[in-house]
Amino acid sequence: MSEQRTLRVILANPRGFCAGVTRAIEIVERCLDLYGPPVYVRHEIVHNKYVVDSLKAKGAVFVDELDEIPEGAVTIFSAHGVSKAVINEAGRRELPVVDATCPLVSKVHKEGQNHATKGREVVLIGHAGHPEVEGTQGQIPGGVHLVSTAADVEKLSVNDPDSLAYVTQTTLSVDDTRDVINALKAKFPTIVGPDVKDICYATQNRQSAVREIARNADLLLVVGARNSSNSNRLREIGSEIGKPAYLIDDASGLNPAWMVGVSTVAVTAGASAPESLVQDLITRLGDFGTVEMVQQNGVEEHMQFKLPRSLQTADEVGIEDSMDETAA
Repeated sequence: MSEQRTLRVILANPRGFCAGVTRAIEIVERCLDLYGPPVYVRHEIVHNKYVVDSLKAKGAVFVDELDEIPEGAVTIFSAHGVSKAVINEAGRRELPVVDATCPLVSKVHKEGQNHATKGREVVLIGHAGHPEVEGTQGQIPGGVHLVSTAADVEKLSVNDPDSLAYVTQTTLSVDDTRDVINALKAKFPTIVGPDVKDICYATQNRQSAVREIARNADLLLVVGARNSSNSNRLREIGSEIGKPAYLIDDASGLNPAWMVGVSTVAVTAGASAPESLVQDLITRLGDFGTVEMVQQNGVEEHMQFKLPRSLQTADEVGIEDSMDETAA
C-alpha cells in the first residue's frame, strides 16, 4: 500500500535513445521486414538487454563472431562499429552486410584514418575492451595508442611527439575527456584533435542534464544496462556530487531500502534504454508515495541519421534525392 506522502520525481531531458541507437534498432527491424527472419547481428546491436531480447523475439540472432553466421545470411554490424578485419572477413565470405555503425562512430574512424594517412600516430581516448574502441583500433592503419586516464598519458611513449593526433570514444563526453586531453596537450604541445563540438552530442547532453537534476534530488536512478558505458557514467556523476546513485536494468531493480527518507528522486536513462522502461520505473515509484512529476527543461534534440539506402522506402529515397538536388 502506498505511503501517504508526495514523492517528487524529476525526469531528465534529454534521456534515453539517441539518434544512433534509434537508427540501429530500425535497421534491424527493417531487415527483418525486408528479408524475413532470421537476420544475424554481430554483437549486441546496442547495449540494452530489453532491446536485444525484443529483437530476438522478432527473429534477430545475435552472435559474437562472423564464423557463427551461416553462408549467405543477412549480417548486421552493431552501432559500435567494427574493425577492417571484420569487414574483410565478411567480404571474403560474401555475406550480405548492412552496417548499423553510428555515423558519429564512423566519423571518428575517418578522422583517425586521415591522421594516419598524413603520417601521424593516433592516440585513442577510450575504455579498453569496449566494442567501439576495438572497432576503432582496427580501423586505423598502424593501430593506435589507447589511453583512458591522464596517468596513462604520462606513461605514453610515441615515435614522433611532433606528429601526433588524438580521437575519442563517442560515449565519452567533453567532461570525461577534458583531463586526458589537457594531459596530452601538456606532454605533446603540437598534438591535434577534434573540436569540442565533435564530441558525441548525446553523451554530453545526457550528462549535463543528470548533473543538474541530481543536485536537487535525494536519490538518482539511472535506467540502463550494466555493460553500457554511457549509463555507468551517468550513475558515476550522481556519486561524484555526493548523491546516492544506482544503475538499474528496469523497475524490478529498484531496492525499497533506497527509498527510506527520500522525498525527491532524479530519473534518467542511458542512450540505449527505451522510454517504456522509464515509465515502468515511474509506475513503480508510485508504490512509495503519490508521484509528482517534474520535467526538466533540457536541450531539445532533433538529430536524425539516414538509414542505409538499401533499407529506405521509395518515399524516403525520393526525399533524400530531392534534398541532394537542393544542396547541389
